[in-house]
Amino acid sequence: MDLEKLLTDRLAPAFATVAGGPVDPVVRRSPRADFQSDAALALARRLGRPPRDIAAEVRDLAALDDVCTAEVSGPGFLNLTVTDRTLAALVADLAADDRLGVPVTPAPETVVVDYSAPNVAKEMHVGHLRSTVIGDAAVRLLDWLGHRVLRVNHLGDWGTPFGMLIEHLLDLGEAEAAQELSMGDLDSFYTAARRKFDADEAFRERSRQRVVALQGGDERTLRLWRLLVAQSERYFLTVYALLDVTLTAADFRGESAYDDRLGPTVEELDRLGLLRTSDGAACVFPPGFTGRDGEPLPLIVRKRDGGYGYPATDLAALRHRTADLGATRLLYVVGLPQRQHFEMVYAVAELAGWLRPPTRAEHVGFGSILSPDGRMLRSRAGGSVKLVGLLEEAVARAVELTRAKNPELDEATVAEIGRAVGIGAIKYADLATDRGRDYVLDWERMLSLDGNTAPYLQYAYSRIRSVFRRAGTAARPDATILLVEPAERALAFELAGFAAVVGQVERTLAFHQLTGYLYRLASTFSAFYERCPVLRASGELRDSRLVLADLTARTLRQGLHLLGIRTPERM
Repeated sequence: MDLEKLLTDRLAPAFATVAGGPVDPVVRRSPRADFQSDAALALARRLGRPPRDIAAEVRDLAALDDVCTAEVSGPGFLNLTVTDRTLAALVADLAADDRLGVPVTPAPETVVVDYSAPNVAKEMHVGHLRSTVIGDAAVRLLDWLGHRVLRVNHLGDWGTPFGMLIEHLLDLGEAEAAQELSMGDLDSFYTAARRKFDADEAFRERSRQRVVALQGGDERTLRLWRLLVAQSERYFLTVYALLDVTLTAADFRGESAYDDRLGPTVEELDRLGLLRTSDGAACVFPPGFTGRDGEPLPLIVRKRDGGYGYPATDLAALRHRTADLGATRLLYVVGLPQRQHFEMVYAVAELAGWLRPPTRAEHVGFGSILSPDGRMLRSRAGGSVKLVGLLEEAVARAVELTRAKNPELDEATVAEIGRAVGIGAIKYADLATDRGRDYVLDWERMLSLDGNTAPYLQYAYSRIRSVFRRAGTAARPDATILLVEPAERALAFELAGFAAVVGQVERTLAFHQLTGYLYRLASTFSAFYERCPVLRASGELRDSRLVLADLTARTLRQGLHLLGIRTPERM
């Protein structure tokens, strides 16, 4: 039961009667009561009546007695105070519900989530973190809500650089190259190939010929290319395992997978009359996009030399996802600098009829990760920070903190907790930031047990679990819920808000809304625990408080699970 929706449903008929037509009651939380309706203020202008009179008439007409009390306040606000009986019944319903009041969607969609997308023969760096973490949270949330979710890891595994890489592989010898790649030193392999390409004209020419052989389907060249891809994918999977995300080998779908679709895609654009030749290239000029000079901006789908670039691949992939996979929601979790590119791709797809309502594509953009000096996060050498190194440092710091805080724990337990806390801290810091903004990587803040951090929420969960270990019993699902103290009532309200927040994040994919909710819930529980003794209470009051504690723990665990964060039983 969503309280805001319940109150809206009760007020809407009364407002409709007064207004002579549908009116949104505009119900929201209020500092003066539990909720407040502002609709009478706007309606007054339409009806030419005092807003207080309208609010009073709505109050008298609405069926509210079994749910809340209502008072007219100020210029015409309707203040709504939910009855303890209603709130207690809601908590009892939530406690008995495995899904914590969050229903499975009645209208499931097929959703494609395109995320992570590293490049073959290159190590993953900190720039891949946000796409991987945000995308995986989207997958977890949408899957839990009942949608058919298809993960797509769009690898950069095709194109001109592979001529250079394959020639370098041949120079090393297959066995030595395979050993170097299997050790995960992809950056050294790529850098050595690039250095030779830049310095040696003969190597450059061989590389160009190798690209022709690759694109022409030469079997030996394809076998060597597959070796590069396979070794890279093994490395990627080790990173995903460390980061604890749901991506698997089955989700890899490289640019090469769309190679045979590029020609037909461009041919269809031509049949539809959308192609124009510009400087020798085949382009589409979607309306509304202009360059700095004010001239129409082209999306180049076939280059002057006859080759295809990212736009053609992205259009072919989109066409496949809508026509063949039946997706109605396409999510592209890619950095904000790529926004215009994807907006142009979507615009062309709409012109071609590949994106028609209810099917839609969304760019789930995000900002950058910065160092404490406010600049782009870089290694000491000035290069990109390797993702594995960042994750290992997070775990090492968390292990050190865990060992210092709990010297009695054995090393295996310390390692398990340290990994959950370290990886959780990295993910939470990312997801707790409005994804449209940059954020600073601050180890001290991220790993703090105070404030809006993963360790704080993980500790709140483990603290509740320790209550039940001391109690030696579980919460009774049939317990009568008693809301005696204001802190109990406040906690009940927060627990009642979980479903609404999940529904909001389903639409917006703004995960900081979920992290903000979980932080409020944990903070509200902390106040409840300080003011309302649980184990020292007796009888029905003790049983009721145990239910509130258990429901809080379950909500924290589920909310953190949707973010991809583990909840240790002990910390």
